Amino acid sequence: MEEAAEKALEKAPEKAVAEPAERGGLAAALAASLGALLRRVYAEVTAAALRDDPRVRDFVVLDTLADQDADSQHELAERLGINRTIMVGLVDRLERAGHVVRTRNPADRRSYLLSITPAGRAARDELGRAVAERDARLTAALTPAERQRLTELLGRLLPEPEPLPAVAYLVAQAHYRLRRRGDALLAGTGLRTRHFGAMAALETLAPCSQQQFARQINVSEPAAVPIVEELVRLGLVTRGRDPRDRRRYALELTDLGRARLGFLRDTVNRMQAEVLGLLGPDGERELRALLAKLLAGPR
Repeated sequence: MEEAAEKALEKAPEKAVAEPAERGGLAAALAASLGALLRRVYAEVTAAALRDDPRVRDFVVLDTLADQDADSQHELAERLGINRTIMVGLVDRLERAGHVVRTRNPADRRSYLLSITPAGRAARDELGRAVAERDARLTAALTPAERQRLTELLGRLLPEPEPLPAVAYLVAQAHYRLRRRGDALLAGTGLRTRHFGAMAALETLAPCSQQQFARQINVSEPAAVPIVEELVRLGLVTRGRDPRDRRRYALELTDLGRARLGFLRDTVNRMQAEVLGLLGPDGERELRALLAKLLAGPR
């Protein structure tokens, strides 16, 4: 099923990719993509779940790690919007329960990779029931027909039927799938889909201070530091002293970084064309409308 779904994604017509790629920059492409809207819904739904229900918090952490290991507790905390101190206690508890393991990060010996265990996967499945209970509240703004249609459209983005047809879960899985597809298209460049927003911010702001950059991508300034360091290592960004304030860094895109903007824009447009290939223009518009209604409803 996975292989068949990947082939379906790759059948999007080249014209659908090329035309939008010729207009606007990376930031414009992201703003027009369904992937960006899914990411926003995922972030806001996840944030509400983490705030309201500890069981859902455990599920979200385990479900995130089931999709991909986290580079560090800090990175996972920022990704999920959890206070770093709370995340330490949460991971400690999940580790004691045998649901998560920490191992030294080979890319940064100062941090630990976080991985889910088989027991953690089993716990995630059990906690899925709590997600389903919350789902009824999450979708209160939708009619039963709209809720069913939303699950159908989200399901089209997935390689096979999910065992838990809760909207929050399907949103997360659709978001993960598009992210994995983006990572596959970026293979060999050192870039990942998580870099889209950062590079779009630099396209708009650079040269800029690290503080401006952090504000633009909506993270704390300390959390922006490893993002910048990664882009510097890739040769995409230079970091010098800001001539207007010598206490701060000024970030600037390198020639390679500026060249990568076009590639990233084309990648976003290709992903959007593939989504259109799976949903059709009418289905894509319908999914956008339902997701917007979901965002506007109570959580």
